[in-house]
Amino acid sequence: MDVDRYSRFIIFIDFRRQRTTVISFNKQVMCSLLTATIVLLLIPTVEAATESFTVRAGQEETRSVNLAVEDRVLIRFTVSGRTTSVLNFYIIDPYGNIMETFENTGSVDYTFVCSQEGTYKLYFSNIAPVEDKLVILDYEVEHYIFGMPQMLFLTFIVVGTCIAAVTVFILMSKHP
Repeated sequence: MDVDRYSRFIIFIDFRRQRTTVISFNKQVMCSLLTATIVLLLIPTVEAATESFTVRAGQEETRSVNLAVEDRVLIRFTVSGRTTSVLNFYIIDPYGNIMETFENTGSVDYTFVCSQEGTYKLYFSNIAPVEDKLVILDYEVEHYIFGMPQMLFLTFIVVGTCIAAVTVFILMSKHP
């Protein structure tokens, strides 16, 4: 039995009408649709990171985040020190402008929508002259496409592709 000969058909059996419908399809088209679906599902939809680091007395630490337009960003951190648990924090956009400043803060929970594509810098400045500070940073970046979360957008693409494929198969099976 030639397996490849039969791999080009989808067989529908209608038991109520006692009829069998055979639909022929091109293997290249089906492989392309399957590959496109898998690639779309593998695109990262949310980027998140949690890290802890020490900001030395009188020093500054920097973290960078690459963002695209319409990304939703949530930045959270807490500061821990022996006597005081505060530092200065600010965000710099890709053009070098200060977006937001938090002075003498021990914790921040800040959300913003990215308006410019590029690398954003998070600066943690320890104003204490002799005490190191431990910072626990957590940030999440949710990517958006056409104003909707990337995961929802990709779901619509996959569902639309499946509906289109089923429609093509149904239309191909109707012979006069």
